[in-house]
Amino acid sequence: MEAVHKFEKELGLENIKNIYRNLNYDLLLEHEKANEEGRCSDNGTFMVDTGIFTGRSPKDKYFVNESPSNKYIAWGEINQPISKEIFDELFSKVKEQLSNKNIYVQDAYCGASLASRKKVRFVTEVAWQAHFVKNMFIRPKDEELEEFTPDFTVYNGCKFLNKEFKKHGLHSDVFVLFNIEENIAIIGGTWYGGEMKKGIFSMMNYWLPLEGKLPMHCSANVGKDGDVALFFGLSGTGKTTLSTDANRKLIGDDEHGWDEDGIFNFEGGCYAKCINLDKNSEPEIYGAIRKDALLENVVADEKGVIDYTDGSKTENTRVSYPIYHIENHEPTLQAGHPKNIIFLTADAFGILPPVAKLTKEQAMYYFLSGYTAKVAGTERGITEPVATFSACFGEAFLPLHPTVYAKLLGKKIDEHKVNVFLVNTGWSGGPYGVGNRMSIKATRACINAILDGSINSASFEELPIFNLKVPLKLEGVDDKLLNPRNTWENREKYDKSAKKLAHMFIDNFEKYLDSNNDFDFREAGPKID
Repeated sequence: MEAVHKFEKELGLENIKNIYRNLNYDLLLEHEKANEEGRCSDNGTFMVDTGIFTGRSPKDKYFVNESPSNKYIAWGEINQPISKEIFDELFSKVKEQLSNKNIYVQDAYCGASLASRKKVRFVTEVAWQAHFVKNMFIRPKDEELEEFTPDFTVYNGCKFLNKEFKKHGLHSDVFVLFNIEENIAIIGGTWYGGEMKKGIFSMMNYWLPLEGKLPMHCSANVGKDGDVALFFGLSGTGKTTLSTDANRKLIGDDEHGWDEDGIFNFEGGCYAKCINLDKNSEPEIYGAIRKDALLENVVADEKGVIDYTDGSKTENTRVSYPIYHIENHEPTLQAGHPKNIIFLTADAFGILPPVAKLTKEQAMYYFLSGYTAKVAGTERGITEPVATFSACFGEAFLPLHPTVYAKLLGKKIDEHKVNVFLVNTGWSGGPYGVGNRMSIKATRACINAILDGSINSASFEELPIFNLKVPLKLEGVDDKLLNPRNTWENREKYDKSAKKLAHMFIDNFEKYLDSNNDFDFREAGPKID
């Protein structure tokens, strides 16, 4: 606890009772218990519920429309504008919410690279949200905290609802607002911790490209010889599983930057899904759930024994924990320039190959596409897989136009002679319901061939329509599996389905045709005669 008047003026708050700044884990747990914010599981992990919001609220995210930042932001459904007047009005309400009570202040770094990191201050009235921040971001040393001056401040007024949202022209009584010119974000109406994590990720996606650095929604690991691999992929493609490797150190599981010195983690922790978590299939994550971790929206009995199969609160049950809870991690959270980049897709149409080597131009195309396909759900009328495209494998967090990031990627691939591969962890021999899911064994064999370099000496053939280079032979993979067309009983059906998927790629890419590109990205994509 610190004297309050120093921070009252600095934060713009009034009559603060106590400021609890940068509490250690034991003190945070004491406050969480005293505030009755949740309870402990049977092994001492604190469990909380995040209320009606168990995920992000993307339709409630806005940026203040002011110069000079408004010249760079790609305005639209993802990056919605809000006036400074409305921001200031809601900011005053959030400060009122945080005044006249105890507050928690957590200071942290975003970015392990000294040349690229940002200092961020989080202000909240909820102890477990300070705990979440401590888990997810990089924890400064005590001596660094003494002179800590934030580059950016997040005010989390989760208990305040904006009842005048219709008057303000907003989507709901929830808001996540960013004022880039004043280096402030404010949150109201949602308790979900991921808003703070992804909010700062969005800001890193704004700041770094303007410095010629590439922010990335990916996992990363490094081998014993210092060879770095990046894994991009949307939910369900195997990004976390495949980057967790007993023979390689984990740099991070979700957010990274690429600057002049190499790859660096933005975060100091991990935020893993818990639904159907199994001790045998994901032992590293299971073992990381212990004291100092923080569980969200899980179901436990009266003794605190958790049922990870229970999704009655949400399918998006989560745990945050400091990265050192993973034994085989890279303690510096950074490494050199990548040797290999892997784009993961779970193609439920059964069209794409288990592995393909990409040219630089193809890498930029598939990076911009950010493709995966989800299996047919239980909703009436949905009988086949649904294609999902998310630019740069993280479109929801990109303040700038997606081609900005794609061009940066292409430049860095050239500069550091990086190999890029597309790996399909989805279906083969037919679509979902007809074909079979790629075995983890086969996918691991593809990944291993990439990482040990043996795939580069393979002979390749070109897959029609998508024009992808696929190996003819690969150790540990059935030759027939390598060309997906050969796995279908009816090859005419494969060709018809391949053209259908190609059209989905082409239609998705329409939105980039009016952008000012250095080259036509479509030339690297699928072609239909």
